[in-house]
Amino acid sequence: MSEKAEEKPKKTGQENLIPLNERSKEAQREIQSMGGKACAENGRKKKQMKETLQMLAKMKPNDKITAQIAAQMGLNEDEITNATAVAVSVYNQALKGNMRASEAFMKAIDEDQEEGLLEIKRAELKIKQEQHEMEMEQYKRAMEGRTEEYRGIPTTAIAPAYAQLQFDIQFRKFNEFVLHGGRGSAKSSCIGLDIVDLIEKDPDYNALVLRKVSNTIKDSVYNQIVWAIDYLGLNNEYKCVGRPAEITKQSTGQKIFFRGADEPGKIKSIKPTHGYISILWFEELDQFAGEEEIRNIRQSAIRGGSDSFVFMSFNPPKSALNWANKYVKIPKDSRTVIKTDYTMVPKEWLGQAFIDEAEWLKESNPNAYEHEYLGIANGTGGNVFENIEVREITNEEIRNFDRVVHGVDWGWYPDPFAFTTCHYDAGRMTLYIYEEYRCNKKGNRETADVLISDFKIGSDLVTCDSAEQKSVDDYRTYGISARGAEKGPGSVDYSMKWLASLNKIVIDPNRCPETVKEFVEYEYERDKDGNVITGYPDRNNHSIDAVRYATNSIWKKRGQ
Repeated sequence: MSEKAEEKPKKTGQENLIPLNERSKEAQREIQSMGGKACAENGRKKKQMKETLQMLAKMKPNDKITAQIAAQMGLNEDEITNATAVAVSVYNQALKGNMRASEAFMKAIDEDQEEGLLEIKRAELKIKQEQHEMEMEQYKRAMEGRTEEYRGIPTTAIAPAYAQLQFDIQFRKFNEFVLHGGRGSAKSSCIGLDIVDLIEKDPDYNALVLRKVSNTIKDSVYNQIVWAIDYLGLNNEYKCVGRPAEITKQSTGQKIFFRGADEPGKIKSIKPTHGYISILWFEELDQFAGEEEIRNIRQSAIRGGSDSFVFMSFNPPKSALNWANKYVKIPKDSRTVIKTDYTMVPKEWLGQAFIDEAEWLKESNPNAYEHEYLGIANGTGGNVFENIEVREITNEEIRNFDRVVHGVDWGWYPDPFAFTTCHYDAGRMTLYIYEEYRCNKKGNRETADVLISDFKIGSDLVTCDSAEQKSVDDYRTYGISARGAEKGPGSVDYSMKWLASLNKIVIDPNRCPETVKEFVEYEYERDKDGNVITGYPDRNNHSIDAVRYATNSIWKKRGQ
């Protein structure tokens, strides 16, 4: 371009805002000409598209689609075109309840659309009625013993109380299933079988099984799932790894993950290699910190996919104020709640020894029986121990005590050293606590001398907190027959529940003032909103721990 060439003015877009009638006649003709050309071009493209679609509609689909349509509709393969295939696809979607497809189908066949849609709704209602009748017939057959399986689970493996649950799962009536009740009600067995069966039914399903504390998983929910796999005869299908706990279906790569809520980072990091997590199981629901913690875990774990099955199971805590006891009373359309007890389970599953123990407790301690075996939250508040009797224990009573035990909880400062002496009357399920010694900033030599001189320990066995093995060894060196308490996953919960289940814990307030204070004031944990949760606070419980250690050999026995 030469230097003398005339430069064109830059366009700013402002000229497009001038109304057509204010432009020059030459400009108006130019714009109208451009519009006519664009309109003609659009018309040509539409005509070309229509001709192309008409040509494609007349062509035959591939052999696979042709064969499928011929089989479904009973048409001659030579008559099937792409237009036929599209019509059949719209038809199939309409039958499934797709309203847009239904409208398109009715419009295409020139029927009265409004009447057609009403007919479709009537057909939908008929289908739902027929489905309901089918469910009821299946349920009736199961109740009468005329069917052998729920989905893929033998009916002989599911207690009758959980029969309806199987149909609720099958027909997706709910996505949250809460099972609570007393000891021996087969809740965990039922859920374990349902989880494995769901994994078998859909190759995209994965499961996450949770406990509040991770170190309780191996001996509880993991073993429950392994049992279910074995019961269903699927051992060759699954690879079970105990540390860390994880189960894999080898043919599909589906996984059953196990995690503790005390390790939230490990929950968020779960990413199945195939499919999505559709199944959750919160075992011992009451031990979790509250509804907010459950909701956070659900939001972290369940992502993707259209199906979700959330199982929750627990034995109701004694206190009606516990958050889990209140949770099951709040109605929710997507939730079903099933309460069961051992009387709803075939007796042969439990054994006569279990039945006898339950009946004995029913006679000797009806309150404890209602709570433990019937799953009734019959407590009055947040106190852990509602069986305390504070009174003088006479010297005459003490002379007749023949099952005397001693316990030590180590401490220095601010936590105290705590020693206790108890007697357990097994026949009356009554514990007597009548000696205590507490101090701060005293070494093992000093406390040992006090126990020997003031409490005449002599050769009596003293069970101590095993967390300090050196202190246990020191006591042995000083002449005390000391041993460490046997601990393990769940031992705190088990021993506390055992103490709370006794008919009475009699404590002498004059001999054991600190012990009385701890037992009477000790309450369950509470969440930030003040709701009672099941956890046992690790504070202001030094004499309680000493009592747990003293009675270690009693509550560790099978059946106690």
